[in-house]
Amino acid sequence: MAKKFRTRIDGFTVRIADEKDTGAILKMVRELAEYERLLDGFTATEELLKETLFQRGVAETLIGEYNQEPVGYAIFFHNVSSFAGSLGIYIEDIYVKPELRSKGFGEAMFALIAKMAVERKCARLEWSCLKWNKPSIAFYEKMGAEPLKEWTVYRLTGKNLEKTAGNF
Repeated sequence: MAKKFRTRIDGFTVRIADEKDTGAILKMVRELAEYERLLDGFTATEELLKETLFQRGVAETLIGEYNQEPVGYAIFFHNVSSFAGSLGIYIEDIYVKPELRSKGFGEAMFALIAKMAVERKCARLEWSCLKWNKPSIAFYEKMGAEPLKEWTVYRLTGKNLEKTAGNF
């Protein structure tokens, strides 16, 4: 039985996801990609997610359930802050179905991940947000999060990733 966390919201619980949740997670990941206008880069499959999240164990996944139905998820993993000499947690995704937002579900999942970070003696909790996503920015700032103004995220993918790897 997966570990379950009670929240202060009636009917809403958060639990550690397991392989049987892969289909529900994939559906919500696709919904998130659609919301973020990134479906053109969506290549995830149930098999890929199962391997990445559960068989390889490189990330942790939470499922938010309302009245025992999956309504949200979060995927996160440890990173390292060499300057702090400590671990951090990076949140890859946190998602709540649009019709159930503003009920505190996302905040509860964030609070749980923050609690895990504190218990694990992590120096920081980080994530990325699209610049146009004003509702999410307002949500994060309400919690006291601040954007890093002097940092820009860079990414290598596809042919450029392979080309760079070929230089070794």
